[in-house]
Amino acid sequence: MSDISLQMTIKEENNHLFKRCVRKLLESTFILREKDEKFYQFVSRESNRQDISEYLRMIGFDVVVDDKMGVCMLTASEEDADTVGLKRANVVTFSTLQYHLLLVLWKVYLENLGYSEGNFVTKGDLIDKITSYGIVPTRAELNAAFRLFKKYSLINYSEHEDGEDMKIQLYPSLQFGWDLPQFQTVAEEYLKEPQEKEEEEAAPDPEEFEEEEE
Repeated sequence: MSDISLQMTIKEENNHLFKRCVRKLLESTFILREKDEKFYQFVSRESNRQDISEYLRMIGFDVVVDDKMGVCMLTASEEDADTVGLKRANVVTFSTLQYHLLLVLWKVYLENLGYSEGNFVTKGDLIDKITSYGIVPTRAELNAAFRLFKKYSLINYSEHEDGEDMKIQLYPSLQFGWDLPQFQTVAEEYLKEPQEKEEEEAAPDPEEFEEEEE
């Protein structure tokens, strides 16, 4: 393993913002243009991004900026991709139910895209959409999932609102909040269910064949 060296100089006027951005990334994985514009503009500036990447690589991380989506995200450094203990250090393991909810949230995000500034859905409409896919979470499960998704800047809502009219803001970071193996498993379940329903509907009734033979 090569020696670790850190060669960077942060201007005094940027020192405080640099620290806050790094802590924000470590805390919530994402910095979003539409949520934290000041932080986003700082990190997305090439010279600052390089300094932050240099710093984060000391602990096995890196930062990636998707300017089209307005997302800065913490990722595992490619240099440490195969290092035991670091590979999954910033990966949150969602439950199967939470992955189902993420799929629904991302679908709603895509359906609402471009209709208005910001991407919002009411809690009532979201619950209707969730149950239409055969997912029936308890109130406690739903609230726990919402809190977790908010913590990692996948959605946002006011803690002081509740009920079906509560507005939930959906962020483009939803598309990056996946552990691919588990995503594939959950997606396959979704694909299999409609296919099974189609096969059941298309399957001939044995009694109809008997009548025809007679």
